[in-house]
Amino acid sequence: MTIPGCRRVLVVVHTEVYGQRLRDLLPLLEADLRIQVDFTIAPHAFNSGAARSLSALGCTVLPWEEALRIEFDLVLAAGSQGVDRLRGPLVRLPHGAGHMKLSRLADDRTPGQPRTVGGLGRQYLMRNGEVVPRAVALAHRDELGTLERCCPEALPVAEVIGDATHDRIVASLGQRRRYRAALGLGRGQKLLLVCSTWGTGSAFNRFDALLPRLFAELPPEQYRIGVLVHPNVWAGHGEWQVRSWLAAARRRGVMVLPPEADWRAPLIAADWVIGDHGSVTLYATLTRAAVLLARFPEADVDPGSPGAELARTAPTLSPAHPLPDQLAYARATYPAAAYRRIGGRISSEPGRFGRNARTLLYRVLGLGEPACAPELPPLPAPRHRVDAGPEEVSA
Repeated sequence: MTIPGCRRVLVVVHTEVYGQRLRDLLPLLEADLRIQVDFTIAPHAFNSGAARSLSALGCTVLPWEEALRIEFDLVLAAGSQGVDRLRGPLVRLPHGAGHMKLSRLADDRTPGQPRTVGGLGRQYLMRNGEVVPRAVALAHRDELGTLERCCPEALPVAEVIGDATHDRIVASLGQRRRYRAALGLGRGQKLLLVCSTWGTGSAFNRFDALLPRLFAELPPEQYRIGVLVHPNVWAGHGEWQVRSWLAAARRRGVMVLPPEADWRAPLIAADWVIGDHGSVTLYATLTRAAVLLARFPEADVDPGSPGAELARTAPTLSPAHPLPDQLAYARATYPAAAYRRIGGRISSEPGRFGRNARTLLYRVLGLGEPACAPELPPLPAPRHRVDAGPEEVSA
């Protein structure tokens, strides 16, 4: 159902991760009766969690084929697959902490040529020799140089607007004690968050060796362990399979964050993060957590990215030394100045994402902005999922 006279905005969700990123834009459009927001799920190998993500919002979802037939005033997407077929000016946003991973080999259309940066190459931004997006939103001005190298044709439509996750984490750091209490941490307990991106180079592919070490070496009365697995792993293998693989960990009291959970509050609550080349590990530089790397496939990461700089700075997990000693070492040698510098490379518009993004969206819509300051809500406290047992949390 369409309200006459409303500008129509289409939010395109490819995967659960993309949906989580786009949700940060919705508060910038709410309470404006001149705008109607529609949602659709685009074709994607990992879109099985997208329907759950949208269902949690209570929104109506347009079938993809129906969305292709409608003229929209603004299309928002964090992915590229299929968006060239939609009718309306497209604003493309990043779906992680900037663009630090190199393009997948399967995405490259010119064999033998150097890999581009994921999301910023011609194969993501152009079709039939034309740039698809009306605007390419970037988090940091340094990414303009990356875009110029990978797809110079898109440079005229690039806009540096900042990063919503960066801003919401920084604004919520003062809630750390509340988040820890919501996670059920006891007095004196420390939280270790083990996080993994997806793909063959991810930490998840080493969990069979890592998780038993955590059980064996970390006393549960002193350490609480949380596990965060990329939603693409859940979508690719199926929820039953991932829960089955992690069943032993759950029985040992490990908190397994479900794919729909907002991981940002647990990240703020953490004392240590064991991670890989995923965005969560990079965002940890904004918090008090000490970082250790379980895996970091250098060949898959842009060497000039802040993620690559983090890999050169954070200690690497060793199989030859006791875990408590390694955690103590990471804490004792915490490189605060280096992490501030790396975290500063996530966004060159700190605290200004809401303002910049709303200005961009309303300019494309051809509307004046509401007469109020744009605000992003504070991160919610995690809550125990009573339907799945106390070892799982959601937000």
